[in-house]
Amino acid sequence: MSTEIPRLEFGRTGHESSRLIFGAAALGTVTQADADRTLGLAFDAGVNHFDVAASYGEAEVRMKPWLASHRDQIFLATKTQRRDKAGALEELERSLARLGTDRVDLWQMHFLVDEGEWAEAMGPGGALEAFIEARKSGKARFLGVTGHGLTAPAMHLRSLSRFDFDSVLFPWNWPLSRNPEYLAAVQALVAECRRRGVAFQLIKAFLRRPWGDRPRSAATWYEPLASPEEIRAALGFAWGLEGSFVNSAGDIHVFPAIARAAASRPPRLSDADMEAFARNAGMETLFP
Repeated sequence: MSTEIPRLEFGRTGHESSRLIFGAAALGTVTQADADRTLGLAFDAGVNHFDVAASYGEAEVRMKPWLASHRDQIFLATKTQRRDKAGALEELERSLARLGTDRVDLWQMHFLVDEGEWAEAMGPGGALEAFIEARKSGKARFLGVTGHGLTAPAMHLRSLSRFDFDSVLFPWNWPLSRNPEYLAAVQALVAECRRRGVAFQLIKAFLRRPWGDRPRSAATWYEPLASPEEIRAALGFAWGLEGSFVNSAGDIHVFPAIARAAASRPPRLSDADMEAFARNAGMETLFP
């Protein structure tokens, strides 16, 4: 069994990224000591791609001390939810200062699925102008767009028709794949990404179900899968979407099991086995 997390060229960027991306939302509310320990664990496990956002609490600040000695060894991504040019550029400068770096490898329009926000971001004086300016100035090497919810794949296709982004990010797991309309939208988006050399990242791969009224035992805003067997099955399914990169769940205590699963390179189970696994694990969709 392999002990190395597999790597793959991240779209057309030329960077070989680990297929497991560290989701730094996990660092939003932790201590500096816990952040340093978790970042070191991820790096030692073979993760070389780290994804954060301006809206992830103190995550950018928590990454700064560790980045001081690792910046040139990793691919660093952050995000903004500002839709106007001036606001997006201001938030990028804030992110750079909080991270302690003069550039990010990937800057992403965060959660861009609302029609009105899309029109503002892509229109005159919108965030897209800030993104183009940031790339010209060298403060952002590559540009991407992210989304949550059932409309994300279709909105990403629309974004790609407006601008040649380098990456997209959207939810994917077994329950979502059973939604025919969502599956078709993902297939259309992935086909376009492959045609154009656009990297595609997956989130919510380790989702069990919404918390509902149950006590929260993890920092994630959904109940995550927990056992090594569950995590292996979920990751194998997500990586079964050929060429995909999977973002880890937003909890530092869940991450070690995810890293171990990634190093074991789990295969994709058959549809019948996935159906049985999902039923036994109590997996539900987060987006009814």
